[in-house]
Amino acid sequence: MLNPQLTRRDFLKLVGAGTLAFALKDLKVSRALAENTITQGCMTISGVPLYDAPSFSANKVHHFGKDNVVEVTGVEENGEFGNDFNSAWYQINGEGYTYSGWVFPVETKYQKPNFNLFEKGQLGEVTIPFVDVKLDPYVYAKRGYRLYFGSTHWVKRVVVTREEKSIWYQIYDSQLREHFYVPSHAMRLVPNEELTPLSPQVPDSEKRIVVDLATQMVTAFEGETLVFSQRCSSGAEGTETPTGEFRTYHKGPSVHMTNQGDALENIYNLPGVPWCAFFTGIGNAFHGTYWHNDYGRPRSHGCVNLPSDAAKFIYRWTSPNVPPETEYLHKPGEGTKVQIF
Repeated sequence: MLNPQLTRRDFLKLVGAGTLAFALKDLKVSRALAENTITQGCMTISGVPLYDAPSFSANKVHHFGKDNVVEVTGVEENGEFGNDFNSAWYQINGEGYTYSGWVFPVETKYQKPNFNLFEKGQLGEVTIPFVDVKLDPYVYAKRGYRLYFGSTHWVKRVVVTREEKSIWYQIYDSQLREHFYVPSHAMRLVPNEELTPLSPQVPDSEKRIVVDLATQMVTAFEGETLVFSQRCSSGAEGTETPTGEFRTYHKGPSVHMTNQGDALENIYNLPGVPWCAFFTGIGNAFHGTYWHNDYGRPRSHGCVNLPSDAAKFIYRWTSPNVPPETEYLHKPGEGTKVQIF
């Protein structure tokens, strides 16, 4: 994990001088968690253009539909800026370029079935670009919603359909209060060791998360030492992320987030949002994101969107610690300190 030579005192001085973005760029921390090579991408919207150069003014040679899965054959870091902090473009299928913010990095890792579930169920993570859940454990059963790479869901039991010789995980959606079925090859069960606390030897009073909305940057400190930094997407205009001091007092590794029934426009419906560390009582949280890759642009409904690996770090590093078999933990008055400005 990232640990450059920048103290919290230095950080605050840079903020005051308005030079934080430049310093973090020099330290190359904005891509601290993006060291793994990206080989596949999934289009997050319809009509994504493929250009013959990494620029919005270049010639368009093709358009992709939503959920088209493509091969990422290269990354051009110095293309035209798609937002104030992102100039990365992906070379697609060796044929042209598209802005990285439109393409969600995915993998295709098929899984062997695991029959050893915990008694209360176990967290599962989707490991292929996407998969449609079924209402019954059969290949030709009616479809439910679509699950995306990196989303997390509570697996309640393993179902073997002998007529088809197929194996399914039954998942439970607490928002809809319904069970659905996912083919076992599309999901891995998350082992306990991936849910243990990070830096447990550091007192929680020494941990602090700082969110700078101007630079769309999340940083974490242990005492005076910077241990984490990642570009985020905070709340868009009209649904801004609140400023002030907070604590991560309620958490859950998988949450179905939706404003259906409460909103007439800008409706969202996002099952299996991973690694949620809430810092307000109205749903603002740090969490993983599978519906965009456009970090650096405010575009959430008030949460702090992060890549899933980054959100998982925050989830494990902050208090309270959520036991592996617990779906949601609420500890008013507790939690790691968060400062948002």
